[in-house]
Parts: sequence; C-alpha cells; structure tokens
Amino acid sequence: MQDNSIDLILTDPPYKCISGGKPHKKGQPSGMLSKNDGKIFNHNNINPKVWIPEMYRVLKDNSQCYIMVNTLNMENYLRICRETGFKLHNILSWKKSNCTPSRWYMKNCEFTLFLRKGKAKTINNVGSKMIHEFPNIIGNKLHPTEKPVELMKYYIENSSNVGDIVFDPFMGVGSTGVAANELDRDFIGIEIDKEYYDIAKERLNK
Repeated sequence: MQDNSIDLILTDPPYKCISGGKPHKKGQPSGMLSKNDGKIFNHNNINPKVWIPEMYRVLKDNSQCYIMVNTLNMENYLRICRETGFKLHNILSWKKSNCTPSRWYMKNCEFTLFLRKGKAKTINNVGSKMIHEFPNIIGNKLHPTEKPVELMKYYIENSSNVGDIVFDPFMGVGSTGVAANELDRDFIGIEIDKEYYDIAKERLNK
C-alpha cells in the first residue's frame, strides 16, 4: 500500500483476551476464559511492533486512527503507537449492553485508543461523548468478537467524510466495511482467516 494513502484507520486487532478468573466459591461468576492464555483465534500472535508502524505509514498526515484494546495490552499498544509517531487524542469507552463475568469488577465496556498522525483535527460531531452506549451483539455472532455496525459508524462519521478511504487491517467479518459503505465511504479491508474473509466478502457484496 502507498504511503499517506488512507483517510481513516479503524480496527479491532486480534489481541489476547483476559479471563475472569476461576470461581472459588459457590455463586461467584466464572470468566469466559479459565486461564490467561488469551488464545481464541488462530492468528492472535501478530506482533504490534510490525503492524502499527505500517498503519502509521499508510495513514495520511493530519488524520485519525482508532485501535480497540483491552486492559491487558493497552499500555504496550500505546507505547508502540507513541514510539511510531502517533499522538493520543483520547481513550474512548464503549459501554455494552452485556458484561463479561469477572471476580475483579464485571467487564461491561471496551476501550479504544483514539490517535492522530500529525496535527490535531476536530471531529465532525463535537458533541460526541468519550463514553458511548451501543447494544452488543448477543447470540448468533458471525465472529467471536464481532462489533456492532452502529459503533463503527459512530467512529467513521466523526473522523472521515463522504468519499474518504477507510482502512481496517484486521477486518474480521467486515463490520467496519459495512459501516463505511452505508456512510458512502470507500473501504479497504484485510483478513488473514479465510473463513472470516469469505463472510466479510459476502456481507460487503450485499
């Protein structure tokens, strides 16, 4: 991909997940994972030191980037982003309609690093709040960590314009692409898992 060719990057990379811990007493919640190996994908060992600089390279100057993270990888991702040249605008929080059981506070939100390359640019909807609520997809998910299209549209509307190119290097089943198309943006997506790629392709072709 060419340098400085992308107007907006929005991605949910396949990072390691955090368990909720094994319950020790009757009635305590059990976590989605029973141990902290974080392995729920075939390809979640991709080193951020490889792909974060590449995202910075292809993003246009004075443009914005959203990277979804969790508390396990937030510090590492932010450090690499800053070393690469990204500046942190804000840490956004998506309050979900459900939560992940945990012995260390139930997880009912997810975090997003809101970054910029170059000079600061005002978002399109200046009344937007850093804590926002969108219903999570519950049951019949196409992907284990599938994000709602409305959430992706919220970020795309704020940081791009009609006709801009939105890029998602870890597109999963293509929710970012669906959102971009509905908002009349162009979309480039990459997915290494053939199963998810085929689902994304079918969704986008519709």
